[in-house]
Order: sequence, then structure tokens, then C-alpha cells
Amino acid sequence: MSEHRSFRPKVLLGSEESGGAVAVVESLVPPRWEGPPLHHHAFDEGFYVLEGEVTFQLGEELRTATRGEFVFAPAGAVHTLANLSDAPAGYVIVITPGGFERYFERIAAEAAGLEPPASALEPYPETVVVGSRIPQRP
Repeated sequence: MSEHRSFRPKVLLGSEESGGAVAVVESLVPPRWEGPPLHHHAFDEGFYVLEGEVTFQLGEELRTATRGEFVFAPAGAVHTLANLSDAPAGYVIVITPGGFERYFERIAAEAAGLEPPASALEPYPETVVVGSRIPQRP
């Protein structure tokens, strides 16, 4: 089973639609979703929590955000996120400049058992993994 089957991203705005300036992705994640490992990249990400709670790590700081809260990870910032709760969570990611949404398009296609759209096959910005995931609570 694929590691992405329970993670369902949906691209709301692709960089092709904004001249490369911005992309917007909605993500729904299951309870106890591990999220990506600690990483950094050369683009900004803003996260707006729609439902549930999402735990973010920015540098050494951990912060849990709930519905209506916004967390910003500027370009170059070491960060990650996870859903440590027993309930589903949802959030919107604003990516600027755009391009990384192509990664999410690939994940969504894989989870649905479909071929990715042509836009998803274009290159996307590199992400550098520098640490582990946020540990789950016992």
C-alpha cells in the first residue's frame, strides 16, 4: 500500500494559472498522520487550518494550530507538520512562488490510482530533508 493513500491533496490553484506566482493546495489528512520529515526549500509556504488541529515544527519550536489559525514557513526555514490528534484535519497551503503543487498533483493521482495530469509531470522545486518527523504522542 502506498504511503500516500490516506493523504488527499487537491490543487485549487496551479502555478500555470498564476504566471508562476502562487499555488494553493487543500490537504485533508487522517488522524495520526505523520507528515513529511523535517525539511527546507527555496519557496514560502503559508498554512491555514480548516478543521482539526495540525502540529507544526519551525526550527526547534513546536506549535499546534486549530481551525482558523495561520502558520507561515518562509523560504529556507526548517519545518514540518503532522496531525498528532485522533481526529482528521484539513488545511490550505499557499505556495509562493508556485511550482511545488506539482508534487501534490502526483500524490493525488497516485492515491486515486490515476495517471498524473500533464502539469504534474513538469519539474518542481527541490525539498531538502534535514531531520525526522514530529514524534507521535503515545
